Amino acid sequence: MFTLLRLLKIIVVALRYRLDELVLSGIKHPIAYTLLRIVRFGRPPKTPRGVRLRLALESLGPIFVKFGQVLSTRRDLIPLDVAIELALLQDRVPPFPSDQAAAGIEAALGASPHTLFKHFEVDPVASASIAQVHFAVLHDGREVAVKVLRPGMRDIIEKDLALMRVLAVLIERLAADGRRLKPRQVVAEFDNYLHDELDLIREASNCSQLRRNFSPETGREHLLMVPEVVWEYCATTVFTMERMSGIPVSQIERLRAANIDTKELGRAGVEIFFTQVFTDGFFHADMHPGNIFVSDRPETLGRYIALDFGIVGSLSEFDKNYLAQNFLAFFRRDYHRVAQLHIESGWVPPNTREEELEGAVRAVCEPYFDRPLSEISLGQVLLRLFQTSRRFNVEIQPQLVLLQKTLLNVEGMGRELDPNLDLWKTAKPYLEKWMHERVGLAGLRKQLDKEAAQWSQLLPEIPRLVHARLSRPDYGPALNLELTRLRKAQEQSNRLLMLLSVIAMAALGLAVWALTQN
Repeated sequence: MFTLLRLLKIIVVALRYRLDELVLSGIKHPIAYTLLRIVRFGRPPKTPRGVRLRLALESLGPIFVKFGQVLSTRRDLIPLDVAIELALLQDRVPPFPSDQAAAGIEAALGASPHTLFKHFEVDPVASASIAQVHFAVLHDGREVAVKVLRPGMRDIIEKDLALMRVLAVLIERLAADGRRLKPRQVVAEFDNYLHDELDLIREASNCSQLRRNFSPETGREHLLMVPEVVWEYCATTVFTMERMSGIPVSQIERLRAANIDTKELGRAGVEIFFTQVFTDGFFHADMHPGNIFVSDRPETLGRYIALDFGIVGSLSEFDKNYLAQNFLAFFRRDYHRVAQLHIESGWVPPNTREEELEGAVRAVCEPYFDRPLSEISLGQVLLRLFQTSRRFNVEIQPQLVLLQKTLLNVEGMGRELDPNLDLWKTAKPYLEKWMHERVGLAGLRKQLDKEAAQWSQLLPEIPRLVHARLSRPDYGPALNLELTRLRKAQEQSNRLLMLLSVIAMAALGLAVWALTQN
């Protein structure tokens, strides 16, 4: 019932904001053109299409807001006016009343915010789809940001996810590519990430881990700044962290006015992405411009600042190794190796012809190389690869959905900072160094150091285990004799069963014949 009501609301909202006209205007087909003329008859929309789409997404709730946030970074895939309007979803989602925020803090931490903090700003500084943020000052003078979960979010998300599950089942059963796309598994992954985002203790732990990955001990502190978690003021619905200040990465003119090199910033963004993915296997997976700032303080000028850690991704060693080899093969234009990797990983059926898959990948990717980022649309490349993959029954891997989304966000930000940034040339040396460290002598030494603690316990036991094994009586002949006896007994049982089956069939036939004679 809830799913049906939610679907009806979506239809009502779509009609209210004239999204039918928006969809039909983007389809180049005679039938769509005819339908567009019909729906426009007598009631042409007065509000710009981007505004209508933004208002509709805000009306439908957090899942749809997040969808709009991702779309806003893809200005090569959607019209510019729509992208600019959707960008407002990143920091202009209507806030909920401050008294509800104060009540939420008191329920979570056991005291009102005016008691817990020396100063608490009633008006939120930012409001997002899942939570909103208030600035405060601790009694020891530290400036902090307090993130408070929106009330009733769990029920809203459950209803939207229930609808998405129904749609996933329909897609899997009705669409030609439904089973290959694994829509139910993708929705299940999305379910996990959304519920993780509702637990602010988990977000705080994500923040703490990312801060540790870019601490001075790692030598990467010059790349990314992450706020410190104030654990004594955290709960499942409240997250208190160090207050960070900077310039939103999307405000290019302010960055240039602060004497920040945007070209270097673009290259650093690519390095941060590949470092998180391939070195740590743990990456910030919600890197839209509303969550990324740049420090304008003299001592940290030009450093990235990461915010909002509700959605993070993690990759296994197999995933990291497979992805790195794929990226390097693409950068080297080794399409034969790309085809081999797809077959070895099980993404395509094992009987797929390597030469045929190699030719298809080459036809998609070759036209895009040796161009600046302004002329390369990774989104378009992925779309063409998706269309090509239908011929080979390529299976979409749900565990990599977040990585694909993050890569698109990185590309969108890179295009804003430096239209001439060559994504391929920037990433290739880093990946080659990473692979050398993994498979070369340095990688061997690292693995030996990692396993040394285990070897110190296992090595002394080897002589005793070898002696025990060699001293054990040889049971081989006895086992072979027993297996021979069991096989003969099984054959006799099979013959007896066959004989009984024949007798039973004969008796049944005689009984039927006797009945027909009467």
